[in-house]
Amino acid sequence: MRQERVPVLVVGGGYAGLSAAALLAWREVPVMLVERHPSTSIQPKAFGMGPRAVELLRPLPGIEQTFADIWTGIGDSMRIAIAKSLADPDPNMIFEDQGEFEALADLTPVPRVGAPQSEVERVLRAYAEELGADLRFSTELISLDQDDDGVTAVIRAADGVETVVRADYVVAADGHRSPLRERLAVPTSGKGDLVQMRSIMFDADLTGLVNEREVIVWYLQNGTFTGVIVTGTGVGAHVLGVNQDLSKDGGDLTEERCVELVRVGTGVPDLDVQVLDTATFSLAHVVADTYRAGRVFFAGDAAHTMPPTGGQGGSTALQDGCDIAWRLWLVISGQAGPGFLDTYDAERRPIGNLTADAQLANLAVRMPVDERTDHPEPLDDFLQAMLGYRYHSTAVLEEPGDDGSLLEDPRIPNGRPGSRAPHVALDWEGQRISTIDLFGSGFVLLADKSGGQVWMDAGRVVKERLGLQLTRILVDDELMDVEGRWRDRYGVREGGAVLVRPDGYVAWRTPHPTPDPTATLEQTFVRVLSR
Repeated sequence: MRQERVPVLVVGGGYAGLSAAALLAWREVPVMLVERHPSTSIQPKAFGMGPRAVELLRPLPGIEQTFADIWTGIGDSMRIAIAKSLADPDPNMIFEDQGEFEALADLTPVPRVGAPQSEVERVLRAYAEELGADLRFSTELISLDQDDDGVTAVIRAADGVETVVRADYVVAADGHRSPLRERLAVPTSGKGDLVQMRSIMFDADLTGLVNEREVIVWYLQNGTFTGVIVTGTGVGAHVLGVNQDLSKDGGDLTEERCVELVRVGTGVPDLDVQVLDTATFSLAHVVADTYRAGRVFFAGDAAHTMPPTGGQGGSTALQDGCDIAWRLWLVISGQAGPGFLDTYDAERRPIGNLTADAQLANLAVRMPVDERTDHPEPLDDFLQAMLGYRYHSTAVLEEPGDDGSLLEDPRIPNGRPGSRAPHVALDWEGQRISTIDLFGSGFVLLADKSGGQVWMDAGRVVKERLGLQLTRILVDDELMDVEGRWRDRYGVREGGAVLVRPDGYVAWRTPHPTPDPTATLEQTFVRVLSR
């Protein structure tokens, strides 16, 4: 049997697995990904990417523009409603894109991205392969064993050839039912499987029913079935999702029945329909009780399966993959101690649970009234969940009096440790950039030109002493604070400093000067990195 060695093995080629593989490869960490399916997704599945996911992926050269171009090719707006069909003359409109996202322009430099999952996965796969990741589709994980020094896995290719893979760590991005989660006996919580949904991808002329330049999501409630229809997907087709247990159909649906259901969903009895593809998946609310089992880290649906209502499931999975990638890189490169990896569970799981509960609450709003039982309440402010979530772990040195909150209003950024580092417009030799552009490749130490040179000197010493990837930046020196917001948004004054992690989160700050900047900074890194 063949044997291979790789620092990181990723199991699963969806959002979480591909984002982890791409960013590990970008950081020059050898990575192998195995996926039992022959390719990435054909159906659109999840739609759109939250700004936080785009921020984490944008270090990949050109990927932000690639995603933006996909969105440009899809549509100009979005509407979400509850209706009997597309032809319903009086739909209950629950979301219309009429400036709801305008506030984002002041909070992040990234563009809106409405790309479907099939396109996002295609792009991520291309980037990962170009960067040198070893992606093996039509390849299944057969077994996995751990010991104190690593993981031994057996994988089987489509031709039946088996290979023993020795890895330091495994990213388990193997989906809702996660064989790895089951194999490692990781307990789960949540409501479990909610309903089986049959997804029908179809082509039809919907002129007169929908705007060609508009994405619409209609939650359907009629006498035949409950479900959802999505048009303007960007893949040259539309998708009807039918709740299987309510469709009065057992087992597989025939093509004739699929056509009939599409006609009911569109409200056009004689519509000419071409069925392109069908799939079955579960709407579920399942969260892992830990994101770490030894050297295995769970991400995406393996960590948190949630209903798609609210559109944050895919973005959360992408963030998981990006997040575990930079943490593994720090440990594998020797910049952080092994204990640093515990911060992945400490930080990501509370956010995964919060997001899963919010999606479940959104589902209840879209369900028939008699089916809304024992569901949580929707979040009051969607922007808090998108850009205002906070982290609490040993990788964050909280300030005295921190309230321990999981959410804050990103419209009022404060730069406190555990929060996302705020967007501030900067001028770099005539080019307008954002502080967000500075993050991704390593730690960033920011200080004001007034009194901040001592922190730059301290950073140079500590960088060499600890072997860190650290960028040191004096604001209003080479980079100019063009709007005068830097000090207020980051909560520092003359002589203060802020340390931002590779994921763009504030690890530590001091608003004012300290007696020994070098000792302070070195102690900060030792604590944050579990050295």
